[in-house]
Amino acid sequence: MLAAQITQVPTTTEQLLGPDLLRRLSTLDVLSRKIFAGKLPGERRSKKRGQSVEFDDYRTYVPGDDLRHLDWNVFARMDRFFIKLFREEEDLAVRLVLDCSPSMHAGDPSKLVFAARLAMAIGSIGLVNLNRVSIATYAWPDEPSIVQLAPMRGRRNVERLARFILDALQRAVRTPPASDAARAPHAGAGFNEAMRRLAANRAGKGVLVVLSDFLERDTITPGLNALAAAGGGGAYDTTCLQILAPDEIDPSSAAARGLVGDLRLTDVETARPAEVTVSAALLKRYRERFAAHQDMLERDCAARAMTHLLVPTDANLETLLLSTLRKRGLFH
Repeated sequence: MLAAQITQVPTTTEQLLGPDLLRRLSTLDVLSRKIFAGKLPGERRSKKRGQSVEFDDYRTYVPGDDLRHLDWNVFARMDRFFIKLFREEEDLAVRLVLDCSPSMHAGDPSKLVFAARLAMAIGSIGLVNLNRVSIATYAWPDEPSIVQLAPMRGRRNVERLARFILDALQRAVRTPPASDAARAPHAGAGFNEAMRRLAANRAGKGVLVVLSDFLERDTITPGLNALAAAGGGGAYDTTCLQILAPDEIDPSSAAARGLVGDLRLTDVETARPAEVTVSAALLKRYRERFAAHQDMLERDCAARAMTHLLVPTDANLETLLLSTLRKRGLFH
């Protein structure tokens, strides 16, 4: 896929995620397949029983139980001691990771702009439901390129999240594409190094959503391993949303628009040139290698109990959020 410098990006919250869509998303909440202990009092009902004010069940009294939790009304009726149990509230952390590397510039709309809108939507859902939402972006591996926004809660922080994402888009616009081979030794390290650094950040446990094209020259196994091992293992319920342009999924449409014949292409991230002849045989090999890459990514995620979902940039954002991601278990 040919990646061009992004020239038009959203500059306001309304352009990033309109108020109408935000209202429709208010019926959703982030769902975790795991139970995490929150750091702050939250609004999420946990499977654990604790000391909140919401009654859950009874159990028979055993010596050593707190006598303050005896139900004397039940004792008066049954002449037996029972302890009241309460439903503990759990505060869910939602961490977003947005890939802003140059390969994300491909497509129309660009993968980066589509991913930014999707991240804004997921983050807004978390904030409206009083979850702790944080976000990080990464770009070049040989720069101090990981930028993070500290965890925040509540609807009042929706604008703060939007401003962070809009600023990330502007930084991506200002970052020039690779122009020399100096970046080549670092190629493929961006995702892995970013995931290692993010996993080392002891920001608690929760739902982690990575938005990237996952198109790395080298294996991304080290990065996935870092996420799977974070916090001693099981810290995150991870969803990998793979954002790809339609031409990357099936390049035949690009060929139909004139991307044929003998071409000299330059890797936007490594500045490495490649001379190719676009033909039916080459497109067939591309599809085969693309399918193999997808199978490997799907297996790698499944082996680490992570969810993988391919999302084309021509997907309807509302349908994706209200239907597809809901069915895949990210929302309820």
